[in-house]
Amino acid sequence: MQGDELDKGTIARAYARWAPIYDLVFGAVFERGRQAAIVAAERIGGRILEVGVGTGISLPDYARTNRLVGVDLSEPMLRKAQERVVAHRLENVEALAVMDAERLGLPDDCFDVVVAQYVITAVPHPERTLDEFARVLKPGGEIVLVNHIGAETGLRRAFEQWFAPVARRLGWRPEFPWARLKTWAERSDGIEVIERRPMPPLGHFSLIRFGKRPNRALHGVAASA
Repeated sequence: MQGDELDKGTIARAYARWAPIYDLVFGAVFERGRQAAIVAAERIGGRILEVGVGTGISLPDYARTNRLVGVDLSEPMLRKAQERVVAHRLENVEALAVMDAERLGLPDDCFDVVVAQYVITAVPHPERTLDEFARVLKPGGEIVLVNHIGAETGLRRAFEQWFAPVARRLGWRPEFPWARLKTWAERSDGIEVIERRPMPPLGHFSLIRFGKRPNRALHGVAASA
């Protein structure tokens, strides 16, 4: 694994710099992925955790029937998110909190959906982060990711490898392979890949859905009741 290539200090400093202009620079670029993640999350709905909520740009687009919790490592980003919650009167946002994605201060099995947009390539230990997502997810729930997935061959892979040192200073890794996500799911008890779908226009980003299988013992009790 290559989990030690990023550190939290670098990530926090990078996103503190981005906070004032993040929506302007990345709002349109990431719009298709954001909307796809929201649609996927709302197939289940309920209580939704958005990890890496950033400036809260996605929050107004969720149906008000969902209950939302947003966490992020960057306090400057979360200040922007809180301003958005107030401006849009988002009473369905239960909480916004500074939190490390690798150590979520949240109970087990407490969310119907965990959404992470453009996050997994920007954490020091992706598998540890995914373990936390699975821990706080209820059985029968889904993890919804939107992320850049590194090319396996060709010119794009060569460019990603070349650009990687610069990208790390900006707080992310561009050459992140699909194999890491697939392997994580295979070794994780009760987790399965539901969908992997390239996002338009060029397929550099993908929507990925993992399901947490229902607890069979509980279902057996319910069925016999």
